[in-house]
Amino acid sequence: MNLMKTTFLLTALTLLLLFVGKAIGGNGGMMIALIMAGVMNLVSYWFSDKIVLKMYGAREVTEAEAPRLYRITNQLAMKAMLPMPKVYIIPGMSPNAFATGRNPQHAAVAATEGILSILSDEELEGVMAHELAHVGNRDILISSIVATIAGAISYLAHMAQWAAIFGGGRDRDEEGGSPFVMIAMAIVAPIAAMLIQMAISRSREYSADAYGARICKKPLALASALKKLHKGVAAIPMHANSATAHMFIVSPLTGGGLMSLFSTHPPMEERVARLEELSRQIF
Repeated sequence: MNLMKTTFLLTALTLLLLFVGKAIGGNGGMMIALIMAGVMNLVSYWFSDKIVLKMYGAREVTEAEAPRLYRITNQLAMKAMLPMPKVYIIPGMSPNAFATGRNPQHAAVAATEGILSILSDEELEGVMAHELAHVGNRDILISSIVATIAGAISYLAHMAQWAAIFGGGRDRDEEGGSPFVMIAMAIVAPIAAMLIQMAISRSREYSADAYGARICKKPLALASALKKLHKGVAAIPMHANSATAHMFIVSPLTGGGLMSLFSTHPPMEERVARLEELSRQIF
């Protein structure tokens, strides 16, 4: 179901790009936006692991330096039939973790000092299985594709704003429409793209929960870990960049109500409920 949802949302995002591009800049404007966004996100995809690890001060560790984390990650990688990723520790007591890397052969997993101090071995297994699930599902690639399309839509929206101000009255019948329509589209299209992007991110989190639970065969341990991390992040906030918030197993950012539509992570209660149901069905 999560795969079908991701496919549907990706299709919707692509159709939105085609519609906005045709309406605002014609075929030429759409291609320019897509190429520019593609180049920017290709660079991000290729170097994202180094960038984000350096951003949070992560330090690569060996088995001798972090035997518990390294051993658990190695055992889970073998169970998932994935190459052993590089292992990093992030300084700070806010409990969290993430995976990065452009493919399973160039993957890395990172855990904060805080997460290592509050989780049991079984709970830590659940967390690292979740992160390895992201690696196995190639979620970094999916998020890069989504970011490329969303970035192209945002670029087209900027084009629409300038076109409406300086040239919206010309060639209305050929490419776009009235300046009022173009301004409205410039406002609505990026918001719609962001909503779809966040929905895809939430879908991939559900998939990583389910796949990770199957890797470690301990869905209740993962559910317990998520509850601890949710409370831990609230008690000890992390100074996280909003652009990288989607990478963490628990969102380092807070927000509820309407803002949940723009959240990169599903509601914690729903994640826990799904894992508990999975435990009853399979394990």
